[in-house]
Amino acid sequence: MRYMATYDLMETARNTNQWLGATALAFGSYPITGLIANPMFQMLAAWGEVTERTFARMVAKPDWGIRTFTDTDGKDHLVRIDTLVDKPFGSLIHFNVPGRRKRARKVMLVAPMSGHYATLLRSTVKSLIVDCEVYITDWHNAREIPVSQGKFDIEDYTLYLVDFMRHLGPDTHVIAVCQPAPLTLAATAYLADEDPKAQPRTLTLIGGPIDPDAATTDVTDFGRRVTMGQLEETMIQRVGFKYAGAGRMVYPGLLQLSSFISMNAEMHGRAFSDQILRVAKGEASDHDKHNRFYDEYLAVMDMTAEFYLSTVERVFKDREIARNDFTVAGRKVDIGKITDVAVHIVEGENDDISAPGQCLAALDLLTGLPDEKKSSHLEPGAGHYGIFAGKSWRNNIRPHVLAFIDANAGPTPPKMKVVSGKTA
Repeated sequence: MRYMATYDLMETARNTNQWLGATALAFGSYPITGLIANPMFQMLAAWGEVTERTFARMVAKPDWGIRTFTDTDGKDHLVRIDTLVDKPFGSLIHFNVPGRRKRARKVMLVAPMSGHYATLLRSTVKSLIVDCEVYITDWHNAREIPVSQGKFDIEDYTLYLVDFMRHLGPDTHVIAVCQPAPLTLAATAYLADEDPKAQPRTLTLIGGPIDPDAATTDVTDFGRRVTMGQLEETMIQRVGFKYAGAGRMVYPGLLQLSSFISMNAEMHGRAFSDQILRVAKGEASDHDKHNRFYDEYLAVMDMTAEFYLSTVERVFKDREIARNDFTVAGRKVDIGKITDVAVHIVEGENDDISAPGQCLAALDLLTGLPDEKKSSHLEPGAGHYGIFAGKSWRNNIRPHVLAFIDANAGPTPPKMKVVSGKTA
């Protein structure tokens, strides 16, 4: 599998399907077809429209789409996206609101690097921007990064987070969503030992696999069943000639997408057939519910091979974070060194990706942190997506996280405890 020709074959198949969709749309949309009393041409054009858009968006990075928002003063404010730290494999960006009084809460969102772009957290950003100065890690697509830029594995990822935290300073409140939770915890511990003054004020970990064995899911079972040799042979390919990263070993986004879709193939198939019917009837729109969801869901990015493989081997199989045996650049990272950073855990009761208990395991690793600086929240009925972007996030989790940030914004935070799965 590890050949450029294999990568190019996938891209050729994607490109061909996009072309077939465009051709069907053009052919079915000829005005003369209106004289034929048969819905075949409307269906052909509808199939073409949905197919072309589906395959075109797979290689397009979504736009943030956050240009304005209505603040608490009732006025509309412009949003400018500024790049503060620009590195080959990722950047730190700021959603700057010119002319608005700077918000006291400085929040750094750590976005997942698990197949989708950081724009997956668009709704999370929009919900926080009213009350906070929002910064986010914007990871770059590996296929666009030349081989000359070198490797990028979980140790490099951790050091990127260290640099971003140092740049923002000690009054930062870090929120890590899903996949980066264990590495964000490690980056905080690294700073606690190396540069304590640069540690963030608080750390919120949302639905991440700190200890994958704490509660099994299909994801953790897959990590146990498959050997590293099998993963390397079946999942890793070289970027083809079309992109700047030609020759780089990656876990391709298109291959990841096929895995995502296969988990709920019937649901996705029904969603696309229903959308074709809506387009044929003239009931669909450019920004309807289907397109809003799939514009994001189908936009995938390649991960470097070393990042993907080291994540599976070191986080899931060897459980280095869970065993507090993680090393960065030859230096052991001791999570017990965290003594000043208040840590809050958020989990969803129905999370089938990072089941309840996996993220909560972080609190047991924080042996040097006083109990009054540890807290957790289990959201009843919430799935994985809901704990950071859905109704559960908007109505319950976001207020809890902001309350946690405010409670620990000063040097002597008051106690927080957990009562019946809710922070008090």
